[in-house]
Amino acid sequence: QVQLVESGGGLVQPGGSLRLSCAASGSSLRDLALSWYRQAPGKERDMVATIPVRGTTYYTDSVKGRFTISRDNAKNTAYLQMNSLQPDDTAVYYCNAANWRTNAWGQGTQVTVSS
Repeated sequence: QVQLVESGGGLVQPGGSLRLSCAASGSSLRDLALSWYRQAPGKERDMVATIPVRGTTYYTDSVKGRFTISRDNAKNTAYLQMNSLQPDDTAVYYCNAANWRTNAWGQGTQVTVSS
């Protein structure tokens, strides 16, 4: 089973940038769709972006044009580049890797956007 570890979260001012990483071990990410989710206090966990094995990436409307999801299969890592961050982006960000027989989650990384 694949294990996922997120990193790169932290405190950033509005308008700033962060790059989240999701490093996998135990199995290759090559055949898995990779997604980033986020969960703000008191709210449900929502999908932010998805990059399939092949095909088009998906972004939720609120992050389009600001966030970019990518994958490096050679490094077995997924990324989420977040630009123009706003206070509403404050949440715990989770990495997910999934296919028909796998559904793995990381432990999450906190992103706080505040002045």
